[in-house]
Amino acid sequence: MRVLITGGAGFIGSHLCDLLLAQGHQVIAMDNLITGSMRNVAHLRDRGAFSFVRHDVVHAIDVPGPLDAVLHLASLPSPVDYLQMPIKTLKVGALGTHNALGLAKAKGARFLLASTSEVYGDPLIHPQPETYWGNVNPVGPRGVYDESKRFAEAMTMAYHRAHGLETRIARIFNTYGPRMRLNDGRVVPNFVRQALRGEPLTVYDDGSHTRSFCYVSDLVDGLYRLLMSDETLPVNLGNPHELTIIEFARRVIAAAGSGSAISCIEPNDLRTRDDPHTRRPDITQARQVLGWEPKVSLEEGLALTIAWFCGQV
Repeated sequence: MRVLITGGAGFIGSHLCDLLLAQGHQVIAMDNLITGSMRNVAHLRDRGAFSFVRHDVVHAIDVPGPLDAVLHLASLPSPVDYLQMPIKTLKVGALGTHNALGLAKAKGARFLLASTSEVYGDPLIHPQPETYWGNVNPVGPRGVYDESKRFAEAMTMAYHRAHGLETRIARIFNTYGPRMRLNDGRVVPNFVRQALRGEPLTVYDDGSHTRSFCYVSDLVDGLYRLLMSDETLPVNLGNPHELTIIEFARRVIAAAGSGSAISCIEPNDLRTRDDPHTRRPDITQARQVLGWEPKVSLEEGLALTIAWFCGQV
């Protein structure tokens, strides 16, 4: 296949480039490099089957030649990013998705949307199945990201129903691994950076909030399986192994061989407003439809992630 990946120089996008190239496909990575980095795809620049285009998807997308698939990963998923660029976040989810869908329609290509578990908001159902409609605050500071993805899902289904476009929707839960940004603002890079520097790991409240962490190689395997499947409704992709944030902090300290302490602090900024109390995917659909479930243990994933971060801190 000849495939376009928007957000292709980002954390997940660059790993998806690796996987698709390894499967023998031609890959065009498109990124405006606001949050992505050429370092993430530098090892691919000499591959004949790989090319890079610097472009912002909020503007019309033109890719010469045929395309078999468009994978739309362009996004501003970190609280640091969407709080600094709220309008840009909404535009990427709305205009960017519209442009990517329009390109897929023009090329007769299959379209995959990288959505998010954030469409569930602060969930009232646990674990979260795809049939749950969510509990999102549309006017809160997180709403610009949550609603951009909810709109993107609605737009994707509209193109599927109105134009017969082959579409796929992945709801991605917390994912971690090499190539995450040190200043990403999310819990994994925050904790790893603090542990490697011997600083206290800062945990909000008493650390009883829960998350489920999926290693990036598992996640991109799920994305590829979804792309190649016939499933048109959203599918959760994440690790169902749930643990509290304070327990996760302990795991990071142990994996890093760090002497860091844990410091529980009161939430005091917009990043923690409407922060979900629990987060765990129901992956029954992924198991049944895709034959997929995570394989990389937290211990193995943290070891690989920390080894990569050691060269960055």
